[in-house]
Amino acid sequence: MWGIISLVFLILSKGQQESTVNPEFAARLNSIYRHSVPTVTVSELKEMMKQGAVILDTREQDEFDVSHMKHARHVGFIWFDMRKVYDIPKIDTIIVYCAIGNRGERIAEKLQKAGYKHVFNLFGGIYEWVNQRNPVYNNEQIQTTELHVYDKNWALWLENGSHVY
Repeated sequence: MWGIISLVFLILSKGQQESTVNPEFAARLNSIYRHSVPTVTVSELKEMMKQGAVILDTREQDEFDVSHMKHARHVGFIWFDMRKVYDIPKIDTIIVYCAIGNRGERIAEKLQKAGYKHVFNLFGGIYEWVNQRNPVYNNEQIQTTELHVYDKNWALWLENGSHVY
């Protein structure tokens, strides 16, 4: 049921990003995304989480170890394997994220090809999650302000939190 409700909600809000997203960051993201997977905003993600959506972190292990969303499941990117998600029903709502959304979109495409029906990519990734002052946790499940950033060019888009390279 949530899958249908979330799809209707996303269709009605398609193309709209939260006003808090830095417009230059949003433009940069829109220029690199393939737009092959529907995106969700941080606010939409929060609502979907309340309804039991599955959250997949598609970053590499070292990035995940620094910090990740609470209850996110690490699936990685380079070594992603469908066996990591075999236990998720194909009708469940799944939101993928990475640093900014590029790798998440690629993994979401693989999930769609494998028959998952309700797959979404977090617009702006974990950067936007942290920019909107949402919590992230380290491997000990302790809240942290640290976030792994790819390099200094991408680090510019992280407005909150502490950069870790």
